Amino acid sequence: MLLNLSAIAPIKEEQYLKICEDNPDLKLELDQYGTLIVMPPTGGTSGNRNAEITYQLQAWNKQKKLGKVFDSSTEFKLPNGAFRSPDAAWISLEHWNRLTKKEQDKFPPLAPDFVIELRSSSDRLKPLQEKMQEYITNGVRLGWLIDPQNQQVEVYRQGHSVEILQSPNSLSGEDVLPEFVLDLNEIW
Repeated sequence: MLLNLSAIAPIKEEQYLKICEDNPDLKLELDQYGTLIVMPPTGGTSGNRNAEITYQLQAWNKQKKLGKVFDSSTEFKLPNGAFRSPDAAWISLEHWNRLTKKEQDKFPPLAPDFVIELRSSSDRLKPLQEKMQEYITNGVRLGWLIDPQNQQVEVYRQGHSVEILQSPNSLSGEDVLPEFVLDLNEIW
């Protein structure tokens, strides 16, 4: 849901951070144009699916120890100035360790190496596709838009067209997440 704040739009970074601080129970995002986006809570089915996705990613990362995994409550400050919260994200240790402790504690100022967006029943597809494209434009190397309603996955990669997969059983992390395979049987 976009919140019409035309009287003060576009919202500046300092204002956004204060709004987040003053409203810790709201899940908010800010697009590159300074538009405030209020993210509705998910229902049980989407929450369970998202937990499964994050669990699988975290289990792989525990074995490989190649980076850091983040859930849907983590927000990143992208290079274009947007503040975004993917449903799941991963950052290589190399990129994570370049951040100061203060940057790690706040909204990390970087694009993750990998993101997942999970379409819930209340999500419209076009804004999610635009968000995925924004991630790629800002440096995300690999992204998956998982759409359980249509049993479809859109795969976003740097320098490539979007690949659409119909009802895949699994997804490969390719060279970004070596040997990671997301089992989609629990998601469909």
